[in-house]
Amino acid sequence: MHRLFVAFRPPPAILGQLLSLTEYMLGARWQSEEQLHLTLRYIGDVDRHQAEDVAAALQGVLVRPLSVAISGVGSFDHKNQSRPIWAGVAPAPLLHDLHKKIDHALVSSGFPPEGRAYIPHITLARFGRVKEDVTPWLLAHADFATAPFILDHMALFESHIGRDGPRYEEVMRVDAG
Repeated sequence: MHRLFVAFRPPPAILGQLLSLTEYMLGARWQSEEQLHLTLRYIGDVDRHQAEDVAAALQGVLVRPLSVAISGVGSFDHKNQSRPIWAGVAPAPLLHDLHKKIDHALVSSGFPPEGRAYIPHITLARFGRVKEDVTPWLLAHADFATAPFILDHMALFESHIGRDGPRYEEVMRVDAG
């Protein structure tokens, strides 16, 4: 099985700014530079034939260079447990349009539609079972923002889960046309 997702990797300068947000927090597993990405569409576990179908569907998606900026931070909370903290993306209608195009291409290839709202973000840290109050961190970094930057390609990634956390392998790249 292959666990797949479609994403952008921010440029090195932006990655450096995101990494500057890491600090000690009980139970936090901060993402490494190689793990930081902006997901366009999560696909999940597929077999080899389905992975080939995903790649074929993505090759038909027209990608245009996008200008985006990181703006603010947040957290997904669920059932009294700390969930990932993330850096948000400033409103970017073209990013949402691309997400819809990818979802449509995958649905046309037989995959189920994405079942949740698209909230563009870059996950910065994940937590285990430890309930940590992330409010002080969120308040300290609420004004975090980057200058706009260009995303000029998207990639299909495979996630390999290991003892040291996930490792993401780029298996296909679609350059902006």
